[in-house]
Amino acid sequence: MALNPLNPTTIAAPFGRYAHGIALPAGWRIAMTSGQLPLAADGSVPKGARAQAALCFENCAAILAEADMGPGDVIRIAAYVTDRAHMADYMAARDAWLGPRDTLPASTLLIVTGFTRPEFLVEVEVTAARPDGARQ
Repeated sequence: MALNPLNPTTIAAPFGRYAHGIALPAGWRIAMTSGQLPLAADGSVPKGARAQAALCFENCAAILAEADMGPGDVIRIAAYVTDRAHMADYMAARDAWLGPRDTLPASTLLIVTGFTRPEFLVEVEVTAARPDGARQ
């Protein structure tokens, strides 16, 4: 049984590469990350929204790996950027991280006034799901 994207024809099509919603079949397990800031293990922060978004997604992937999941299991993304100018770079990093897939995740992107440190431009959190007992 596969994921069921929810894209009703009675509302406008998704604005980008995502589904309006996702329904999970019975027997699937879920893993969720906290919001991941663009902070490397050595404490460094890359410059630019695309590099920061890519690092946020790398951090999310490391967390999902702990649950034997990966980018292909993501069913929802919530992301935050500090300026509209960062949207295209964020979306390019998201699309590269997701890669080709049959079912796109649900997604939310918000513009916020800032994060805990001024050099942070992006924050990302993901929710993933896969059949119980299935391994990556």
